[in-house]
Amino acid sequence: MAALVLFAAAGAAAQGCAPGNLQPGRSFERCADLPELGASLYWTYHPANGTADLAFRAPQSSSGWVAWGINTERPSSMAGSSVFVASLGGDGGSVSVLATYLESTSPALANGTLKLDVPVAPLAEYAAGAYTVYVTVALPGNSTQQNTVWQAGPLSAGQIAPHPIAGPNVQSTMVLDFLSGGKSTALPNFVHRRSLRSFRG
Repeated sequence: MAALVLFAAAGAAAQGCAPGNLQPGRSFERCADLPELGASLYWTYHPANGTADLAFRAPQSSSGWVAWGINTERPSSMAGSSVFVASLGGDGGSVSVLATYLESTSPALANGTLKLDVPVAPLAEYAAGAYTVYVTVALPGNSTQQNTVWQAGPLSAGQIAPHPIAGPNVQSTMVLDFLSGGKSTALPNFVHRRSLRSFRG
């Protein structure tokens, strides 16, 4: 998963989401404070073609990673999700984004193997103690209601290390309606059982 163009203050307040630091020139019609991990999601839904422009922002140390995605197969699970994982590169300055499908709790992390269309390549930045991931996705099934997931954890020797398996990390899932902004949480049932392999493609 960065000096900012905010939406109109009234609109942001109506959505109940705190201001974030987004790239200059970027604005979104809606935002939501996610219920766990201090994360926020900003988006604009385009009904004409069923796509959504997104910005996922989550606080994290420079030695950690964050991820956001959509699960097209198993509600309330990380397995079955197409995710975008952001982390600082080995030089400590550049941020890389892995776009991958989590086929299980021990995924191969093959870059680009998604179960959804991504018309614009994702990018991310790290600033002020948080990652921001920018991506455009075609909502699966042309449905505005999607099972969304997000996560955060540490890095170890350049690899994604396991996230905590209790508390907010196992509750970071939500059904989001990209049209109305309505959201509901579902019961979590996912745990990463081992360190994931290097995410850098």
